This record gives sequence, C-alpha cells and structure tokens, in this order.
Amino acid sequence: MISLDEALKLDRKSIIDLHREYGNSGLVSLLGMLNFDKLFVKAEGVQVWDSEGNMYLDFLGGYGSLNTGHNHPYIIEALRKVEGRPNFMQASLPALAGVLAHNLAEITPGELKHSFFGNSGAEAVEGALKAARIATGRHAIISTVGSFHGKTMGALSLTGREKYQEPFKPLVPECDKVPFNDLGALEERLKKGDVAGFIVEPIQGEGGIIVPDKGYLKGAEELCHRYGALFIADEIQTGFGRTGKMFACEWDDVKPDIMCLAKSLSGGIMPISVFITTEDVWNKAYGTKEKCLLHTTTFGGNTWAVTAGIASLELITQEKLPEKALAMGDYLIKELNVLKEKYGLIKEVRGRGLLIGLEFEQPKGMLDKISGGALSRASEEYLGALVAGQLQNKYGVITAYTLNNPNVIRLEPPLTVNKEQVDHVLTSLDKIFESNKSFLGMAVKSTGSIISNIFGRK
Repeated sequence: MISLDEALKLDRKSIIDLHREYGNSGLVSLLGMLNFDKLFVKAEGVQVWDSEGNMYLDFLGGYGSLNTGHNHPYIIEALRKVEGRPNFMQASLPALAGVLAHNLAEITPGELKHSFFGNSGAEAVEGALKAARIATGRHAIISTVGSFHGKTMGALSLTGREKYQEPFKPLVPECDKVPFNDLGALEERLKKGDVAGFIVEPIQGEGGIIVPDKGYLKGAEELCHRYGALFIADEIQTGFGRTGKMFACEWDDVKPDIMCLAKSLSGGIMPISVFITTEDVWNKAYGTKEKCLLHTTTFGGNTWAVTAGIASLELITQEKLPEKALAMGDYLIKELNVLKEKYGLIKEVRGRGLLIGLEFEQPKGMLDKISGGALSRASEEYLGALVAGQLQNKYGVITAYTLNNPNVIRLEPPLTVNKEQVDHVLTSLDKIFESNKSFLGMAVKSTGSIISNIFGRK
C-alpha cells in the first residue's frame, strides 16, 4: 500500500493515473478536457495553490461549503482543543452535539428547535423526507422542476433533472414535481390532500441560480399549511449567510417546518449536515421511546464535526459574513450587468448575495442551421465549461457550471472575499468576452476535442 508520507509526495500525473485506474475514469477524462485536473497542494482563505506554485482565486467555494474560506485558523484551532476526546461514543449523549443543536435553534427562523446530525446534504434531505412522512402520516412529497436535492435514492427522486434519474428508475414512488415559482401549480397538487411535504430551494442552485419572485416562498408556506403539508426549506447551498441573510428563506419571512443544512455548517472542513424541525413535528416523528431509534446514523454528531460547526457559526456571526456577502454581491452583480450590456454573449446575470449565476446566449445564424442545431446543443452543454476553463487556466480563477444547467457558470466565493479579488474576476471575464465573440471561437481556442465533435453530436 501507499503510505500517507508517500502519498503527500505524489505528483500530478501519479494522482491522475491512480484515479484513472482505481477511481472514476470517466471523470478523469472529463476534467482533463479543460485542464481541470491540476494538483492543488495549499489553500488559505479565498486562495489556493497548485503543485507548480501557481495561485488561484476560488470562486467556486466548494459549491457553497466554504463561506468562511479555506482552512480558517479559528476552526482549525477549535479542532485542536478536542483532539483528545472520543470522536463518537454510541452508548452516550455527545456533549458538543447538544451545544450545536442549541446554537442552531438560536439562529434559525421561526420555531425550529430539534436537530438530527448527519454527514452530507443528501442525508439531511433523506432525514427530512422521513420526518415529514412519519409526522403527517402521508406519503407524497412535492419538489420543483430544475431542483437539486442530492443523488441518494430519496433525494434523487426529488431532483429535477431527468439525466440523473433515468438510469436508476424505478425511483421512490409518490414524488411529484411542480414548476418552480408557480403557486398555482403547487396548490393544484396540494389539493389532493395526500402531500406530506413540499421541499424547495429558496434559490435554485444547480438549476442555474434561479431566484423566485418575492412572495413565492411565503405563499408556498401558507399553501402547505392550508392543505396540511409541511414546508421543507433546502438551505444546503443557500444557508449561513450566502445570500446576504443568515438563511435565504428569511428574504421572504418564511418559517419552515423543516430545514436542511450542510456544506458550510463546518466551514467546509468536516463532513456534517443536519435537518432541524419544530417541536411539534419532532414529537410526532421521533418524540417517544418507541420511536426515538427509527432514524439513526453512526457518524452523525461526532465530536470533530460538531466542533467545527460550533466554531463556524461563531465566525459567521462575529464577522458579520451575511452583511459582507450582501454588500460584495451587490457590487459584483452590478458590474456583471455592465459586462452584459457590453457583450452579446451574456444572456442574464442572476443571484443574491454571493450566489451568482452567469447565463450565456446560444448560437444563432447560418452555422447553427448548417449543423442542424448541433452548434446550439454543444454550446448549451459546453459553453459554461469553456468560460470556466479559460478563467482557471488563463486567469487563475476557479469556477464551474451548474449541474442542471451547464450553460450557467456560478460565482460563489468564500464570504470573506475582498473587492480586489472580485475586480480580478471582473477584469478576467472582460478579457475573455473581448477576445471570444462566440461559442465557436471560444471552442476553437479552448480545446479541439469539443469542436471536433460538434457536428457529429445527435
């Protein structure tokens, strides 16, 4: 076997070879197309460094996991304080998990109080769905078209992109979808009287950073309660200051029955997630000795993870990161709209706080007609990746496209980002759009492997 000391000395090629041979070889090929297989060896705040000494600005932020930045010393120091404690002891009550549960009840909206800790966002969603079903005695769950809630079977059944679902059917039954931002469609489905819960992202992340109309979330909450369903807020990506408030549902004064949280709960340092619910829902679901063990997990609430969670919440509140995210996000969105007016390649700028999406226009004209629409299809699938590739490889800015809409690149850096770093991204985008007037031109400059397949796609 390869020892840890040996592993830390491996070069980029060796790491790529290991992943190709023993990991996800398809992903190795996909990332290699745009030179996204660099070996990163150091990270601090918004900055990361590769094995060749090059510095990058991380504007991907672990898909919202790094609100406090990479390796924040306050969280690292907190972990050192508990290094001698047992990490998990099943025949006891983990002391620090109780503390984090208390702190979450203090900062979450409405009457949310009881927490169940897990390890990933998808696990939080699974727990929320089970809680909704057992608490209401109903079975149906509603989600929205274009949503993303995870890829475990229950969460996948609610995720709104067919590409991820089709290979794994049949999925969990009685999981229905309604259009996002459509209260009429939601009410029609709720009227059947069989819905346990409606789960929704306050802003659709992987759907392309889609911000709903003001009043949509509040209206959805009221409809749920009118028809006896629970309102479940999936704040896994939007939570902990990302959108300019501690939780995005607060923009619409929503008080969820259940909330799902993960990602930046630990500052991106330890795997941790939680679903938190009201006393009424918890008592109906798991509030007796007979029911208290119906939903369990081995690593949930372990000492290291909840310690990182406690420290992360302290940082977010003490450093007023939601306020900083709102101010810096307003500036970034304003300047991105200036670029939109300047370049026809940008279709729309969307977002709130430091959760921002940049959507691109699709090709039009003779070349697209000649290709039978293949150019448009290729652009829809690859243009976001090409822009992200140029940002990283030419300008040292790490971004990525959104999973359900690859024609959108996301900008969600740590909430500690400063104006100088934001301005570097804006200048880099300006240079990219100035020198690449179309998808075709960008594809030619970026990679031959994409352009060679454009006219052969079906």
